[in-house]
Amino acid sequence: MADLELVTYCGLYCGLCAQRCRIPQRASELRESMSKEGYELWGSELPGFTKFWSFLTDLCEPEKACPGCRQGGGPSFCTIRKCARERGLDVCVFCDEYPCERVQGIAKGYPTLIPDGKRMRDIGLDAWVAEQRDRAATGFAYVDIRCHPYDVPDK
Repeated sequence: MADLELVTYCGLYCGLCAQRCRIPQRASELRESMSKEGYELWGSELPGFTKFWSFLTDLCEPEKACPGCRQGGGPSFCTIRKCARERGLDVCVFCDEYPCERVQGIAKGYPTLIPDGKRMRDIGLDAWVAEQRDRAATGFAYVDIRCHPYDVPDK
């Protein structure tokens, strides 16, 4: 059975989220640069610095910034997660109603969501997770192609 830690109920792969694949690297670079400039020594004299530094430090560790959908990360109000759990589904793509209205709604912002879901059903969860790991290794992130839901015309 595939490791589902980085697989959301709706069918996204957390390893392709900038919050896990890009932001930690960039936050670490900023923190390192600021440390070289001495901010750790005198930054607390600046208003809000202590909270900022704590936030920046957390951004360097993706599990702190977002532990993942299955570990309670993401929006607490997510109705997709609630529905999948109630139905006993590992991933929505294995539901008879896929893609439901909820999934179609989030897919407006993630154009690969439904095609990726169909691919997951075709090749199986283990192979799909392996493909997503390979995809993440290329540097791809959802933000590269993500659409704001209000920018996508309804069909």
